[in-house]
Amino acid sequence: MDEFGSMAGVRMPGWAIGRATGRRGAAHPFADLNAKTTALVVIDLQLAYMHPSGGYVECAAARDIVPTVNRLARALRDAGGLVAWVQNTHDDGALLDWTVQQRMNTPESNARRNAALTEGSRGHALWPDLDVRSVDEVVQKRRYSAFMPGASDLGPMLRSRGIDTVLITGTLTNVCCDTSARDAMMLDFRTVMVSDGCAATSAEEHDAALAAFYATFGDVMDTDFILARLGTTQARAA
Repeated sequence: MDEFGSMAGVRMPGWAIGRATGRRGAAHPFADLNAKTTALVVIDLQLAYMHPSGGYVECAAARDIVPTVNRLARALRDAGGLVAWVQNTHDDGALLDWTVQQRMNTPESNARRNAALTEGSRGHALWPDLDVRSVDEVVQKRRYSAFMPGASDLGPMLRSRGIDTVLITGTLTNVCCDTSARDAMMLDFRTVMVSDGCAATSAEEHDAALAAFYATFGDVMDTDFILARLGTTQARAA
């Protein structure tokens, strides 16, 4: 797929390309992007996941995607689209009585996660270099997926703003980004995972998640391709 310049940042295997294009008849079913009905959804770019001493799981690659995410945010915002910054959040609400997930982890791991992601903690904060503006939305989510009903108000909020297309960025590609993207598709959003705007703790996990998503659930595009399709002035900006 690299020959089309549409999937930088991922090694997309031939089986995924063949399966997706065979079903859809095109490489990109959502290439007809309309900025005014599109939202950039930025998942979990928080200190807990990005800082070496953030308190939970460090994904060093997440620091590398910040300029790309900021570029997308500026361009989409300027073109009339919406930007939503999603924070993974621990609290004492009923939804966080997530016994299966808690039982899979050690008590020590659960304690680190809960402390790092409690609202107001250092780890919960968004990465300081992100270009967050007052016109953007900041959303708290309480499960891996931002679109799982009850986990956050993201889905209903986007619908109320006339959004039908979501661009998924953030970390981890294969965990919260992937589950959010799949649930968005199941809720009938046109869903695109941004190949150079997501990060995982390994290239293998990143590539595998994007391949599985592209083969069955939605679209995968890189930033240059998206901005060109949106017709933004930053389509080839550095």
